[in-house]
Amino acid sequence: MKRLISRGLMFGNLIRVDSPALVERYNRALERLSGRRTGLTEFHIDISGYSYEIGEEFGDHFYLNPGGVNRQFIILDTRQKSAPLLNAQFSTSRGILRQFIEENEAKLFALTAHDAVAGELDNSVFEVSTPARLFDIRKITVVADTTQAHVANARKLAEKIERFQREDDAWFDDVLIAEMIELARQTGDVTRNPVDLGRPTYEQGNFWTAHFGGIYVFRDAAHPAAISVRRRADLGEMPVETCDLTMRNAIATFLERNDLVEPVIKARGVDGAAILRQKMDFILVDAATSEGMEIDGFDQRSLHRLAQRMAGRLPEEFRKLGELVRWALNGGKWPRIASDHPAYFYTLRARADHPDRDLVNQLLSELAPLDIRQLFITHKTAFYAAYRDWPEAKKDYVAEFLARDYAANKAGAREALFGGAPPSPWRTGPRPPKDDIIDLVGPWGAVRR
Repeated sequence: MKRLISRGLMFGNLIRVDSPALVERYNRALERLSGRRTGLTEFHIDISGYSYEIGEEFGDHFYLNPGGVNRQFIILDTRQKSAPLLNAQFSTSRGILRQFIEENEAKLFALTAHDAVAGELDNSVFEVSTPARLFDIRKITVVADTTQAHVANARKLAEKIERFQREDDAWFDDVLIAEMIELARQTGDVTRNPVDLGRPTYEQGNFWTAHFGGIYVFRDAAHPAAISVRRRADLGEMPVETCDLTMRNAIATFLERNDLVEPVIKARGVDGAAILRQKMDFILVDAATSEGMEIDGFDQRSLHRLAQRMAGRLPEEFRKLGELVRWALNGGKWPRIASDHPAYFYTLRARADHPDRDLVNQLLSELAPLDIRQLFITHKTAFYAAYRDWPEAKKDYVAEFLARDYAANKAGAREALFGGAPPSPWRTGPRPPKDDIIDLVGPWGAVRR
């Protein structure tokens, strides 16, 4: 993994925590959530506040995710919104956390100036003992507060202010006034600088989960289904039609019936032939390195010579994609590819305008695992697991390719492959108004312009 780490392809974009003040705030939040404290004086955290180093220290990488169902989080800095989510158990978790931080950025900026914000993605389900229990998870409510309960106290103060304004004899209620003064010392002026984060709710309709070896749940599709990485027989009774990754015809039918995919070669705004040629390179390198062949280089001329040397041993995926590329460049008869052919899912991508585009592309990456670029972008858990078993020559090629052709322009590469950003599938209910970070800084007063 050193190749990936040194190139920023693993544990990249994490937030460094190395000051005594931030470590202490983290420990206060950690103690509140789990009853534990870290002895480390320096570590890195992801978007949820999880730290791989602390997981190693505890011997428990689920210390912020007990049971793998209701993810807890610690926010020290709003910059965490751009960090990845490590050891994710649900594909929706990072999107929900990022949107929560973005929608409350001004308030969180104020609150984290003096304290950590700790909370939980609450879905009201505390365990998933069987795959069918996954369908009980419908909505995720974000519950959050500082370790000193600034949000809860602000709510209390707001209620008392409302009572004070409503009741005629409140001016003579010394107890009420004293309580208001004491709370105001902790929260500041909540009438001018509200700090209530609310309890926003996000829909978890279609999602992937790492539970039970990996399951894709499409319950909000016109024709619902679940797709399992493990054998269908291992799942037991399910509330929707269910298949596993070996049932390629059934999966192809599901994707087509729900209009979830489109052929790469016919997608608008992309160079389909170039994308397929790149997939052919990935397939070629895998085949050659698996045979232990010497590879002179990874430029196009070297790979072309490598394909000539392999001749009759070229994989079926490579040959069929080659036919499709030749059709795109030269025309002629359309090369039919059946859904049970090993090249079939390499020819597809998710519809660019679909809210579940990323989820569908993640599923396709498991059905076409030799496309190392798509696997890395859409399903890092599967990518890292596969990487460990690759020959050293393939590891060299993949690390160098991703660093050069993807990491240098991530947003551009994603758009070229998958299209622009799809509509967000997370939020339910009205969005909160945007706050100006200059005017709104929470309980410590407004900053002067």
